Amino acid sequence: MSTPSKAQAKDKMREAKPWVRRFGRFGSMSKGIVYGMIGVLAALAAVGPGGETTGTGGALQSIAEMPFGEVVLWVIGIGLIGSILWDFIKALKDPENEGKDTKGIIKRTGFFISAIIYANLAFGAIKLASHTGKAGGDNTEKILSGKLMEQPYGVWLIGLLGVIIIGYGLTEFFNGAKEKFMRKFNTTDMNAAERKVARISGKVGLMARGLVLSMVGFFFIQTAYSHNPEQSEGLGGALSELANQPYGQFLLIIVSLGFILFGIYQIILGRYQYMNFGHKGK
Repeated sequence: MSTPSKAQAKDKMREAKPWVRRFGRFGSMSKGIVYGMIGVLAALAAVGPGGETTGTGGALQSIAEMPFGEVVLWVIGIGLIGSILWDFIKALKDPENEGKDTKGIIKRTGFFISAIIYANLAFGAIKLASHTGKAGGDNTEKILSGKLMEQPYGVWLIGLLGVIIIGYGLTEFFNGAKEKFMRKFNTTDMNAAERKVARISGKVGLMARGLVLSMVGFFFIQTAYSHNPEQSEGLGGALSELANQPYGQFLLIIVSLGFILFGIYQIILGRYQYMNFGHKGK
């Protein structure tokens, strides 16, 4: 992967306005709240009687039922819009210099898919907050698979999407395992305790999320093989599948803690991430 010149870096800094970067930080923190809630609900499902795992839509519904839940949902919905903008910028403009090789294309495609999924989630949060509908999110994968199935070569598109999601999940897993994510932080602005929390939460959180994303990708491949959109599952389905395995309760507790840590990682990332393309600034 080539290193960008100073001129290229300055061009990219001009392309993303400061308000977009701040919105991206806000969006990262919003994602952290949602994933933290998913982790808490999954942990309760693992240790409590009659508990059920849930995905992003279920997490939003649980937030809506809390005191001041509507206010939190408005914050999450607006914040996720910033995250969506930032994901599109990362996919199209490549400010993080992922490159155009196979690995870079997979990551940038993952950013694009993430933006689409979180757009549905942001819309669901705003609908819940404004009492105009229910949150989506948990059925997004089935709807997407059904629409793709109707297209020419739809089965192949679904299979390719599954491969990309698995590739993105594995990339996240190994980025967590090798602690490559620490390069995203402006560590000079962090104290020792913050760096330690960022390292632990990022390592465990990214590995847990990478594992579950890989399972989601496998469900898409199953959909392509069976020609049945109902085979597609999101985070909630992947967590349910984990719970049904031997030692499923133990596995679910580990992954739920990983998701809680991923939420903490996202919140810290929103505060300390480099979003100035190599130049010091706001």
